[in-house]
Amino acid sequence: MAAISGYDSSSLSVLFSSLNKNAGSSNVSLLGGGSDLLGINYSDYATIRNGSYLKLMKSYYSLDASDEVKDAVSKKTTSTSKDDTETLAKIEDAAEAMKTSADTLLEKGQKSVFATGDTEKIYNAVDKFVTDYNSLLKKASDSETSNISGAAERMVRMTKSNEKMLNSIGITIGEDNQLKIDKEAFGKADTSVVKGMFQATGGFGYQVSAQASMINYYAENEASKSNTYSNAGTYTYNYNSGALYNEGI
Repeated sequence: MAAISGYDSSSLSVLFSSLNKNAGSSNVSLLGGGSDLLGINYSDYATIRNGSYLKLMKSYYSLDASDEVKDAVSKKTTSTSKDDTETLAKIEDAAEAMKTSADTLLEKGQKSVFATGDTEKIYNAVDKFVTDYNSLLKKASDSETSNISGAAERMVRMTKSNEKMLNSIGITIGEDNQLKIDKEAFGKADTSVVKGMFQATGGFGYQVSAQASMINYYAENEASKSNTYSNAGTYTYNYNSGALYNEGI
């Protein structure tokens, strides 16, 4: 028969069954524990044993609880860890749009926008790239998630490192890091330079697409998180790990 600190299950049963008789006495001393029994406080144990604690928790989390309590519980168990859902959704959409614009310019072969030789079509594709770049940068600036802001900052630094090349095709960087394209200057630019920047693997367009993918990944990952406590009593950002009171109620 298994034993705990020298007491077998029969001994423990006797000790627990006598708890209610002894709990009212200030001189109780079981296992030399003063007011504790195997590390359990008499009052706490009595509350749990007679069902008062269970009734309290059921009442607190009942479907009839007030809206104020429901809102408080909801905020504590389902709120995202850093950014709200709306902010993250906008960042995801902007990142997807940016990646689509970049990938359109990266397309090779007969589907390539550069294969047409149509300057207007190429300009429209690059202009869309610039618009989506600015939108993603603006949406990402609203984030308080370090991974998202970090990826956005890397995208800005990478863009600045290509500033001379961008200027040569009519694209400038503003003080707010937003891009601006001059259609007339773009039309006079060397098409091979434009193609090298936006279609080449490892080029400017490729790097922006990679950063947009990372921002999208971080936003999706952040949206899956929630501030809560696990059933082991540890704090976690992952809502799926479970709530503290999922068991025993």
